[in-house]
Amino acid sequence: MSAEATADGTVGKALDVLDLVAARGRPVRFSDLQPLSAYPKATLYRLLQTLTKQGMLTYDESRGTYSPGLRLVRLAHAAWSTSSLAPLARPFLDELAVETGETVHLAQLDQGQVLYVDKRNAARPVEMFSSAGKIGPAYCTGVGKAMLAFLEDAALDGAIARQSFHRFTAETLDSPQRLRVELAQIRERGYALDREEHEPGIICCAVPIVSRAGRVIGAVSLTSTTARTTLESLEAKAARVGEIAAQIAAAAETWRFPEQGEAPIVQAPRQGERGQ
Repeated sequence: MSAEATADGTVGKALDVLDLVAARGRPVRFSDLQPLSAYPKATLYRLLQTLTKQGMLTYDESRGTYSPGLRLVRLAHAAWSTSSLAPLARPFLDELAVETGETVHLAQLDQGQVLYVDKRNAARPVEMFSSAGKIGPAYCTGVGKAMLAFLEDAALDGAIARQSFHRFTAETLDSPQRLRVELAQIRERGYALDREEHEPGIICCAVPIVSRAGRVIGAVSLTSTTARTTLESLEAKAARVGEIAAQIAAAAETWRFPEQGEAPIVQAPRQGERGQ
């Protein structure tokens, strides 16, 4: 094995361990991580020690727990500032949230999954899965389907291959075939709907954020609950969500986007065609 391959393998293992720690959402013990790790006990321990020495993890000796370190927090903040739509989209999200009183989400695609990069809570907040920094499924969320619908064929095939198609509710699209049918409809009308597909009672209308060159760079959604409104009412606001998405796209033209390898070639709908 080459030195380069060995180095890549070590980095990959370390990132796997970081993911394990972060996914728990709380400080974790070695005994919590070991059953979840694919690595032998000695390898896992060595990786944890290295990550701790490098400041990527912090170790609490009194409790025997690991948690994300300050160096990792600094890197995450830098990534959020330079590779996320969140800073430049902030005023547009604020405007939509104040205007509608509903929850507003901003998301980007990450390896075929949804990464929520910002969120505005409704005037009367409702508990739901999403929060900034959280990863969610693309095949059963409004923002996810909105972005998938405008990927070019090869990128879409790769993204669909990464979906689990776990059935969260009775409305979940649970197969690639059903998803592709809906994505074709989304391309036609220019926006996506979440019909309680990920969480019972949670509905939304989402529009992709598409650059002038036709690259899908994110999505914005208006989210509510069936107890407060109807899907038809949210759908009636699709044109307004589309205007906000277009404004974010325009503001992002001067931002240097990281290459994600998921550039669409499908023609996105013109602003006046959204929500029709």
